[in-house]
Amino acid sequence: MEEVLDVYEQPYNPQRPQICLDERPCQLIDDVVQPIPMKPGQVQRQDCYYKRNGTCVVLIALEPLTGRRIIEVKKRRTKKDYARFMKKVEQSYRKAEKIVLVQDNLNTHNPSSFYETFSAQEAFDLSQRFQMIYTPKKASWLNMAEIELSALSKQCLDRRIGNTEALAKEVYAWAGQRNRKKATVSWQFTKNKARNKLDRHYQSIRN
Repeated sequence: MEEVLDVYEQPYNPQRPQICLDERPCQLIDDVVQPIPMKPGQVQRQDCYYKRNGTCVVLIALEPLTGRRIIEVKKRRTKKDYARFMKKVEQSYRKAEKIVLVQDNLNTHNPSSFYETFSAQEAFDLSQRFQMIYTPKKASWLNMAEIELSALSKQCLDRRIGNTEALAKEVYAWAGQRNRKKATVSWQFTKNKARNKLDRHYQSIRN
């Protein structure tokens, strides 16, 4: 936890950009009966019945200090999907010396995914571009990308979307708008606050 919080306390450095990565599964839900459009004095009316069309996954890399986000919609969450997305992130920060990456401790989120996707040399070169820092188990709330995915859910995915293509169109439009606004995250939970709030856990470790 303190390693993650220490990253968040560092000032902005374009040579070592801080990136938070996360993913969100999305259900594809379509209407059975076409909704009745809204009209003056009446909201849109939607039937309670719906059909499921499977799922897809939204991958997001957020740079909290600059309000920049890279986002992609995939049909599934595999090691190769993760590796290709990380390649896209790396190419967006070519001038950086090292990309400081905060991510959850998932089975796909490690350099082995690179080796299953690219040649050994390319996988090694890509892995060297990142300093990977993992949130503790059961503490994914430490990942600032979760805040951004929450905003995505409330502002964009708050309605029925029946297929991957339509969802991707909405998500990319949302991300473009957020990037133009340079919407940042103001993180307030510091190491000192953690030590005060979670003092009993520190004491249990010492004992």
